[in-house]
Amino acid sequence: MQEKALIIVPCYNEANRLDVDSFNTFLLTETELDFCFVNDGSIDNTLDVLKTLASSKNAYVLNLATNVGKAEAIRQGVLQFKDKNYAHIGYLDADLSTSLKEIKRLYNLKDEHSHFILGSRFKKMGSSIKRSKTRHFFGRIVATFVDSMILKLGIYDTQCGAKIIKTDLAKTIFKDTFKTKWLFDIELLARTKKQFGKEYCKRHIVEVPLTQWIDNEDTRITFLDFLKTPFALVKLYFNYK
Repeated sequence: MQEKALIIVPCYNEANRLDVDSFNTFLLTETELDFCFVNDGSIDNTLDVLKTLASSKNAYVLNLATNVGKAEAIRQGVLQFKDKNYAHIGYLDADLSTSLKEIKRLYNLKDEHSHFILGSRFKKMGSSIKRSKTRHFFGRIVATFVDSMILKLGIYDTQCGAKIIKTDLAKTIFKDTFKTKWLFDIELLARTKKQFGKEYCKRHIVEVPLTQWIDNEDTRITFLDFLKTPFALVKLYFNYK
């Protein structure tokens, strides 16, 4: 039987910006990746849009009645499908800031040693990484604190919304609810380190520079979220240091 992966796409009020044509075109020829679109209590017609995608044989819709946030929406997707016949489970932002081509490239880089593959927005020669200066600066502050004080794994970009995780590992690190709202990517890495140790992480976590990433200005992160960040980082520090 062909090995496959499930990619979870959390969706909250995405009716007007979801690139349905790109998803449909990709789904028509894709054989290795299935998609689970999680409607996170949207109050527009996102669910109706997602149902059109679910007509594909390799796409599903999970409908959550109330809005629970990106972290919990992805977690619910993992819990729904963790016992299905998927060797890997990943996630991808609905706005396709990381393209479908890129998430497929990350998946194709898997091997027996790569249990946790991270997309990384590291700008280098030949790549096209477009980020606002403000978000990039803020992200670097968070990343520097996280790696020096919590993870200590030398990871450049913890927050990119494109990751591929071996299903056995995903079952463990998605089991419990998250302690923070939008720093859950960091929490997943911290849980992996706490559960399996630093040497496991060094061997099995792989950071892959993306060739293309486009900053979507319609961010769902509010100014209040930014203000809460120091408190969230402190919470992570005392739970996972």
